[in-house]
Amino acid sequence: VERYAAVADELRARGLRVVVTGGADESDLVARLAKQAGLPDTDVFGGGLPFGRLAALVAGAYAVISGDTGIAHLAVAHATPSVTLFGPVAPSRWGPPPGPRHRALWYGPEGDPHGRRPDPALLRITPDDVLSAVDELPGTRHP
Repeated sequence: VERYAAVADELRARGLRVVVTGGADESDLVARLAKQAGLPDTDVFGGGLPFGRLAALVAGAYAVISGDTGIAHLAVAHATPSVTLFGPVAPSRWGPPPGPRHRALWYGPEGDPHGRRPDPALLRITPDDVLSAVDELPGTRHP
């Protein structure tokens, strides 16, 4: 949560609107992130958005930053620039297609995708890594 909040805070400092989403069982997690990042309630969608609303949100986004989960695949489907953080599973298995529109961050090695704690490889990804990857996306240089 702290790392995503740091990224959100910096993106907001760059003049970008940051919207946070989460699945049906992630309301508390999303609320903690939003509070730490100082996001207004209008930009916080915990508890799972209906698929159509989530897809529309992704389609209109400047960029999507997420773990290797469904929203990352929506970003690829909508050609929305993305930065996807990978932990126990290499992006070569489930990552975005090659090309400049999507950045996959992974420090390996592969681990247990069903682990009870965040994978050590995932924890090696820093907010600065994420922000640098955002800066490398085409057409997404900050104002």
